Amino acid sequence: MPPTSRPLRKLGFLTIGLFDEADPRRGHESTLEIIELGERLGFDSAWVRHRHLQYGISSPVAVLAAASQRTSRIELGTAVIPLGWENPLRLAEDLATVDLLSGGRLNPGVSVGPPMHYDRVKEALYAETADTEDFGYERARRLLDFVRGKPATDFSGVEGFEVFSDRVQPHSPGLGGRMWYGGGSLRSARWAGEHGMNFLTSSVVKAEGPDDGTDAGPGFAEIQLSHIRAFRAHHPDGDDARVSQGLVVIPTDSATPAQRAKYEEYAAKRTPRTAAPQGPARLLFAPDLVGTSADIAERLHAHAAFREVDEVAFALPFDFGHEDYVQILTDLATRLGPALGRRSPAA
Repeated sequence: MPPTSRPLRKLGFLTIGLFDEADPRRGHESTLEIIELGERLGFDSAWVRHRHLQYGISSPVAVLAAASQRTSRIELGTAVIPLGWENPLRLAEDLATVDLLSGGRLNPGVSVGPPMHYDRVKEALYAETADTEDFGYERARRLLDFVRGKPATDFSGVEGFEVFSDRVQPHSPGLGGRMWYGGGSLRSARWAGEHGMNFLTSSVVKAEGPDDGTDAGPGFAEIQLSHIRAFRAHHPDGDDARVSQGLVVIPTDSATPAQRAKYEEYAAKRTPRTAAPQGPARLLFAPDLVGTSADIAERLHAHAAFREVDEVAFALPFDFGHEDYVQILTDLATRLGPALGRRSPAA
């Protein structure tokens, strides 16, 4: 292991929780079974994606409430809840409730920005206020304040037979320190640090340099590294501030020949988008890592951003089958984790 690498301290995984429209219960049950498997394999955390008006998890807090009753140790996170779809006060109530039910294991990840396809959903989402909604960082700040116990109203006390609180109830001590921001830009990294959040960085970043019509410029790892360092430079905890990296990682140690072929084809189809920034937002994608755990570990140790973190939430591919996820998670826990220097929870 290169001397600049931090030994891996926390091993996590991220799943989108796809389901068939004709049988959505089966898909949600599969997600819960995968989280249970993750706990048995010794993962430190399990994270779920958030999808609206798609065939993936639309209510991650509800799914994690169920997962909290079927697990006892593994941390449960969202990566991420887009706050443009949420009322911060109501979300704070839900997060605190599930955190208490889980015994303090919830790690909510959030992000800001307008909802996807906003022009097509705004009348259904915010019929009366669609043109005045603020989808900036202020929405995240409000959520943080409510989760951390700041007053939501100037009224408290007894009214008739009812007792009212001036802050969100229930209040879950400690949850405010487990709030994560999912960001792919320098601005988001700095904002998250300034507000004492943890930082989720994924397989997508913004190439924010000047667009001169060429592909020249820093690569994915260098951009991601700059975000991590900017976050920590603005965080009260400095170099100890928590960062989790979420690349797509597919070990093949115990995969069948058919699985290996499928995994390699999946990655090959996605590779062209990694060559240059994509779209008006100039998004830069990281290559998917497919291969043996020894090969993947070598590539990660050479990754400038990976060497700055000691937590990961490796992303499972969107549309693989349940048996594929079982194989990938098993190899992640038993082969790749140790190759990255992680000690088992029992060690």
